[in-house]
Amino acid sequence: MGGKGRTEKIGFLRALRVLPIPPVLPLLPFLPVLLAVVSAQTPSIPPAASRAPLYHYTIVRSYPHDSDAFTEGLEYRDGFLYESTGLNGKSSIRKVKIESGEVVQQKNLSRDYFGEGITFWKDDLFQLTWITQIGFVYDAKTLASKRSFNYKGEGWALTHNADSLIMSDGSTQLRFLDPATFNERKRLTVTDAGVPIKYLNELEWVKGEVFANVYTTDYIARIDPTSGRVTGWIDVRGMLPHQNDGNTVPNGIAYDAEHDRLFVTGKNWPKLFEITLTR
Repeated sequence: MGGKGRTEKIGFLRALRVLPIPPVLPLLPFLPVLLAVVSAQTPSIPPAASRAPLYHYTIVRSYPHDSDAFTEGLEYRDGFLYESTGLNGKSSIRKVKIESGEVVQQKNLSRDYFGEGITFWKDDLFQLTWITQIGFVYDAKTLASKRSFNYKGEGWALTHNADSLIMSDGSTQLRFLDPATFNERKRLTVTDAGVPIKYLNELEWVKGEVFANVYTTDYIARIDPTSGRVTGWIDVRGMLPHQNDGNTVPNGIAYDAEHDRLFVTGKNWPKLFEITLTR
């Protein structure tokens, strides 16, 4: 989560997120009101003039998911899910058994950091933090810390293609980064029907496209990584009775390329879903 170009009220939400955990917890009941403010500032999704195809979903199977996990990043690797959770004092990286939801390995972050998106690159696992402008690199097998790196602005989400890390910062832009140096190679502005799409959140590389949750909405954008144009929208409404109630927004996309399986979840959701897409 996070973002650029917010109003003062969004700035208040930003301040709320980085408070030490004891002051934050009494304020959590007010998050639905604050998020309603963000939602009111989000352009209509999909935009009214959009001609991008609209996709729906069929649930193949559901799996247990930790409802205390404030999901910020989700990845599939070698039969397991890897999940990054947020909130200062509660941020972590977890290796999770899909079938049971059991956490088999976990690395907690210092309470100074609000954990954000993750992605693998070769033998490394990269993780962003929200507004501290620092990311961490771990050994993909052991989750042992290897090094850190810096970037400007906020960190929301990560994925990768064959040669670059791809980062969102909550704005309308995607950054393409060198995995070795984290230097920026290029930026794309994501648009649909000429409308910039902001609040791009959790990312996943799926069959040559970038899938992105759009924060506060129940839609996933399918993005052409060359042009930034939205090539389709995935409507994920109705997976849970109250899936976008307060802060329980959809956020978390993982793809098993070997078996062509797509997984989605959300912040504090009790379930993870394997889905297929339909028109």
